[in-house]
Amino acid sequence: MTLRKFAGLGALLSIVMPSLAMAADEVAAPVLNSGDTAWMLTATALVLFMTIPGLALFYGGMVRSKNILSVMMQCFAITGLISILWVVYGYSIAFDTTGMEQGVVNFNSFFGGMGKAFLAGVTPASITGPAALFPEAVFITFQMTFAIITPALIVGAFAERMKFSAMLIFMAIWFTLVYAPIAHMVWSGNGGLMWDWGVLDFAGGTVVHINAGVAGLVACIVLGKRKGFPTTPMAPHNLGYTLVGAAMLWIGWFGFNAGSAAAANGTAGMAMLVTQIATAAAALGWMFAEWITHGKPSALGIASGVVAGLVAVTPAAGTVGPMGALVIGLVAGVVCFFCATSLKRKLGYDDSLDAFGVHGIGGIVGAILTGVFAAPALGGFGTVTDIAAQVWIQCRGVGFTVIYTAIVTYVILKVLDMVMGLRVTEEEEAVGLDLAQHNERGYNL
Repeated sequence: MTLRKFAGLGALLSIVMPSLAMAADEVAAPVLNSGDTAWMLTATALVLFMTIPGLALFYGGMVRSKNILSVMMQCFAITGLISILWVVYGYSIAFDTTGMEQGVVNFNSFFGGMGKAFLAGVTPASITGPAALFPEAVFITFQMTFAIITPALIVGAFAERMKFSAMLIFMAIWFTLVYAPIAHMVWSGNGGLMWDWGVLDFAGGTVVHINAGVAGLVACIVLGKRKGFPTTPMAPHNLGYTLVGAAMLWIGWFGFNAGSAAAANGTAGMAMLVTQIATAAAALGWMFAEWITHGKPSALGIASGVVAGLVAVTPAAGTVGPMGALVIGLVAGVVCFFCATSLKRKLGYDDSLDAFGVHGIGGIVGAILTGVFAAPALGGFGTVTDIAAQVWIQCRGVGFTVIYTAIVTYVILKVLDMVMGLRVTEEEEAVGLDLAQHNERGYNL
């Protein structure tokens, strides 16, 4: 009887144990979270909204009336171009972790593999996120919107003078050699160069804003000044468009920053709060700095201050507290005001719509101050215990991005200039790019 009992127990276990193992696997398997998915879908739409129509209107209102369509056309064309390049190879360069190992610097620390080229292996069932909670297709699209707006920001630096054909080729090459590798170095995870350094960049202060701002500065210097700059008045033709565009950027930025939590959680909620605080503080900081300096506050000034605050809080949004955000916003508003006015006049470069003065400088200010206010000792929610050490890491990340972006951007532009020319003719510039490049007018009276 005893042997029979053991035999029966063995048979029972042989049936039950595989079932238990299968059940454990089912429990461990990642399960899509509908709340996180809904939020990330919303955040993705908000970030795309920042470029079209937000940035298109923001930039379009600041140029002269003969160039409004050219700027808007560039934003739309970049949206289409980068979307396709992202799915063909950009996502893979930025996020494929093949060959990466924490603490080991190799080629894949700078440049992702091609395992995800043409989105190989991505299906409706593919899920991702901090705990694999939402579709990978949503993550791909969310990151695509970041890849779209970054080159679109550069447009503001060389507005009113670059050939449309040259712009398209430049953006394609720049995206491939600058944006995607920088995104990989900062965000791809263990083994990424700046990730391993410990650089804090929650939503793109380095990847998006310093990257675009520095590229814009190089581009406007290589192309040269607009005809008549700075003696000929080149006032914005419709500041109403600019204010509407700034409002759209402000709203869309909640997707940009809070969406970078990659979940509907407390980090996303705090990112939304600090984004609002920093933006409001920067808008007031720019406004009062201009009021004191020039005697009157301007609509263009407060719109620029809004964007400066949004830019500066971007790298800090996941780790900074409310009071830290207030300081970051105030500092960014004042510093960006002086860089976009006094510094630009003193150095004489023609950054048409202040892409460098707002995005480059604002990104640098925000990236460095993230190292300060991410510390719990100053109300932050990061893991920073040594503020000086983290500030050095942040400066290292800023310095690397500035140097890498500046050199590669310069080389791309100089080669393109030799091959096909970058700039429209003087006659085309005088007529305006709307007619000269697109055979259309923004206004037909």
